[in-house]
Amino acid sequence: MKHFVTFITISSLLACKQNPPVLTKLEATQVQIDNSLISSDSVEAFLHPYSKRLNQVLDSALAYAPKKISKGDGEYNTSAGNLLADIMLSETRSIFKSRTGKDIDFVLFNHGGIRSILSKGKVSARNAYEVMPFENAVTVVALKGTSVRDLVSYLVRMRRAHPISGMQVVLNRDGSLSSATVQGKPIDDKRIYYIATSSYLVSGGDNMLFFKEALEVFETDYKIRNMLIDYFGKVDTLNPKIDDRFVRLK
Repeated sequence: MKHFVTFITISSLLACKQNPPVLTKLEATQVQIDNSLISSDSVEAFLHPYSKRLNQVLDSALAYAPKKISKGDGEYNTSAGNLLADIMLSETRSIFKSRTGKDIDFVLFNHGGIRSILSKGKVSARNAYEVMPFENAVTVVALKGTSVRDLVSYLVRMRRAHPISGMQVVLNRDGSLSSATVQGKPIDDKRIYYIATSSYLVSGGDNMLFFKEALEVFETDYKIRNMLIDYFGKVDTLNPKIDDRFVRLK
């Protein structure tokens, strides 16, 4: 009788036990974000002090531009491109040197990566976000001299104002290569060169496939946008010039 009562009790407990819920169907709807959405006064009031402070930080003057700085004001090198390439060289040189004991030889960036002008007047952190809205970081790549020649051939072939610093490329009147030097010296096929560039380009962006020949790749974890902000905060006036770093002979 005792065993029978125990059996009945356990059976009753098992019968009352509920199974955990199981997801059987998932539905989704698309919500269009436009002017038809009604704002919430309470949410806006909560966010206001934070957005006000954020705008103050973004719009505070860091430097001054005496004239417009654009990527469209030159044929093979531009004021914006030269500025960005020179900043990348100056701001990452010491970082790379301290971590590896090696020197950056030159910089290559892509013309299309510059997304905005810098207007005449104050230059702020917001401007840095406009110029470089992407999350790309500075990456340093080790290339043999033969691969650097491939890099130069790419620049000659594309005929576009891809920003460079620490290197000079001179084209003949017909667009063929006249000369190419790194730090004022001819390219040595046997030497290893260290090039600072964008993580986007190292991954094959803009068909810069010569970076696939890298002997080593060094990630700095230094966002290009943050690099610009740091530089703007160090200088008083931005005055980049179009020069002879990448030119075609007349």
